[in-house]
Amino acid sequence: MPARPSATIERRLDEAAAACAAAGRQLTRQRRAVLGLILAADGPLTAYELLDRLRESHRGATPATIYRALEFLIAADLVHKVESLSAYVSCADPAGEAQGHTHAAQFFICRQCGAVAELEDEAVAAALAAAAARIGFAAGSAIVEVGGLCAACAAG
Repeated sequence: MPARPSATIERRLDEAAAACAAAGRQLTRQRRAVLGLILAADGPLTAYELLDRLRESHRGATPATIYRALEFLIAADLVHKVESLSAYVSCADPAGEAQGHTHAAQFFICRQCGAVAELEDEAVAAALAAAAARIGFAAGSAIVEVGGLCAACAAG
C-alpha cells in the first residue's frame, strides 16, 4: 500500500483541523504532525515508531507527547488503535460520523505484510449487537480485528 500523496495528506489534515474546530477542539501543531505521520504511513505505526519519525521535525518530542496526541486523535475519531498490533492507523472515513458513522469497525490485518484494511459493515455490527443482546450485554463499541492474508499476499 503506497504512501498517500502530499496534497491528499494536507487536505485530510485541513479537514481534520476543521472538524476539530467545529467540535470545539484544537488540532495543535504537534497533533497535526502526528496525524500527518499516520496519514503518510504505508501501514500501522507503533507509538515508538511515531516518536522516532516525529523527532525528525520536533527534537524535544517524548513518549508523553505521542501518547497525548494519540489520545486526542482517537477521541476525535481521526485515528484507530489496532489493539493486536499495539499500532495506530488513520480512520478510513473520519468525516462519516456526521452521516451516522459509528466506528463499529472491522480491521483485517495481514499477518505477512502487516497491511491493515478497515471496513465498517453494518451487518457485522448488527450481528454483534444481536449476539450481545442475547446474553444481556450492553455493548458500547464493537471493534473487530481479523488476522489472515491480504489479497496480494494470498496470491503469493
